Amino acid sequence: MQAAAARARRVLASPAASGLPGILWGPSLGSASGAEGALLLHLHGVPSPASSPHHARGFSSYFAPQSLGNFKLPAMASQWLSEKSVHYQMTTSHFSTEASGVEAADHPTEAVEEMYQKMLKSVEAETMPPNAWLWSMISSCSNKEDIKLLFQILQKLRVFRLSNLRINANFNDHLCMKVTEACACVGTLDYGLKALWKHNVYGITPTIGSAHYLLQHAKTLNDTKLMENIMQVLRRNSLPLQPGTADIVFGICYNADRWDLLSKHADRFVKAGVKLHRTAFDIWMEFAAKVGDSQSIWNINSLRGKSVKHYTLATGFACAKGSLLDRKPENAAAMIKLLYKHLPDQKKPFVKDELEKLIAEWPAEVIKRQKKDDRKAMEEALVKDIPTMIDCLTKSGLDIPVDLEKLTPQVQAA
Repeated sequence: MQAAAARARRVLASPAASGLPGILWGPSLGSASGAEGALLLHLHGVPSPASSPHHARGFSSYFAPQSLGNFKLPAMASQWLSEKSVHYQMTTSHFSTEASGVEAADHPTEAVEEMYQKMLKSVEAETMPPNAWLWSMISSCSNKEDIKLLFQILQKLRVFRLSNLRINANFNDHLCMKVTEACACVGTLDYGLKALWKHNVYGITPTIGSAHYLLQHAKTLNDTKLMENIMQVLRRNSLPLQPGTADIVFGICYNADRWDLLSKHADRFVKAGVKLHRTAFDIWMEFAAKVGDSQSIWNINSLRGKSVKHYTLATGFACAKGSLLDRKPENAAAMIKLLYKHLPDQKKPFVKDELEKLIAEWPAEVIKRQKKDDRKAMEEALVKDIPTMIDCLTKSGLDIPVDLEKLTPQVQAA
């Protein structure tokens, strides 16, 4: 017992000997008035009477070894089994390594196997392995078998820290991020999700930053199923949603053309009291205009007005499109003029680009999403109201040359 205590003291005396973060040890130490005011009142969520039907936490540093005597291994095993029993079961989705362009292998790579054996021998000799070995192992992972070994050694290191060193704090947050990155790079997303479990046998501290990394990976793959799995794991493990989470989730839903998914998750973010970024409102309102849901445009805009002061090109033109959907081209023109007036000078040239897209692209897009019986009526309304909006803009002093001939053929093509 005294010899083991002496060895542990030597290990504790130099936790930073490797020169790397101590992940094995836990922590390292515009105002408007008049007509503009009335328009702004409407645009900030007061609907017209006749509306259209249409990372993270810092390292934990609380636990320092008070006694170097070993815990009894049977007690340690009992705690491990008890902790294991409360784990969440992984979803049945299969994650293929082919998605990340990583070739499957039935055995670990030589470098990872070598580091695993070195750390295993160190633990068996009751000596904590240097931090550099674990970092090297993480950076060398290139297939699923490598990741399996990584999680196995993490579990053994956690047991060693608790039973031999009496350190019951998890590894620090940086380890979770690096392990998550390794899982994503290799394509073993089932293991990546394990890094987000609140209760795990690996000593990993789940963080929302690691969840964001996995969500970005899902966005790169345009994988809504993976996004859904990640969001489910976040909910089950009580990881707090953040504005950045919404930015990524909304982007995935938009790119996948899933208005239903965006609406579902947006409701969850709002109910959780998340203060959405301007980016999220841009995506949300632009998508609502794309599907032709004017009521959603006004509802989202009302919410936007509580946290974001100024309109962007996306939110401003979404409101203009909402007015067109409500058969109010004059209001649409007034919105565009108001937007142009308050935009920074460097942004004003882009108004013409958005206006041209509203004429040449948006009508066909929104019409094809309507029920077949409603398409003809919407086509006729837009063919009539968009030129009226342009005429109102010109009469109000904002003369932006556009080609209205692009309107009719595009609409009829839908």
